Amino acid sequence: MFQCDGIHYFKKQLILLLCFFLLGCSQSVKNLDEANIDKNKKEKVKYLTLKDFHQEETPSTFDYNEDGIGDYDAFLEGARKDARNHPVYDPSYVQGGYPDPDRGVCTDVIWRAFREGGYNLKEMVDNDIKRDLSAYPRVDQPDPNIDFRRVPNLDSFFKKYGIHLTTDTMEIGQWQRGDIVIYGKKHIAMVSNRYNKKGEPWIIHNFGQKNREEDGIHWGTITAHYRFDASQVPEEILCPWEE
Repeated sequence: MFQCDGIHYFKKQLILLLCFFLLGCSQSVKNLDEANIDKNKKEKVKYLTLKDFHQEETPSTFDYNEDGIGDYDAFLEGARKDARNHPVYDPSYVQGGYPDPDRGVCTDVIWRAFREGGYNLKEMVDNDIKRDLSAYPRVDQPDPNIDFRRVPNLDSFFKKYGIHLTTDTMEIGQWQRGDIVIYGKKHIAMVSNRYNKKGEPWIIHNFGQKNREEDGIHWGTITAHYRFDASQVPEEILCPWEE
């Protein structure tokens, strides 16, 4: 009798332990699912457009390569292509000037964006340095292999051939896709057509970070904000991209 009672008692204990185990597993799965949901919510980044602030995009007045896409929209697409390609941050000096597609720095985002619009920004910068060296104080001896990949030189170029715009990020309608943002002598970025809830623009840039298009307008102190204007560029400076 004692032996049978012992067996029944053991079975009851075993069943109880099994129930507790299954309950624990169920709760763990539930917690994991909730954690994944929370994680997905956090990772799902929302953005706004100018229409959300009752603002309109400035139309592109130029379509340099005549492909039916205005310059500003082409610049944006070119910058996004570079962002999707996600090149490794590599400031190495390159013979011939152009780094491999899987390599680059902040300035490479810009010439690749302009390439999408049909412009050869490297040749344009080189041409302008030859024509007006005094406008490029950081250039002692012209070097076509690197001049177009230096922020101060691009700043000088866009200062001459761009519309000068506000550096106040809260002037919502003044920040448009394809605009150029300068952060001192160290960094350059392109404005996206996405905006945060305050109305500040996202930027597309490369300093080695994970997300190349991001809510990062305050990366540093903004020293200049330009919108390229092809009408200001002399014919001898303009240069089309040729594969």
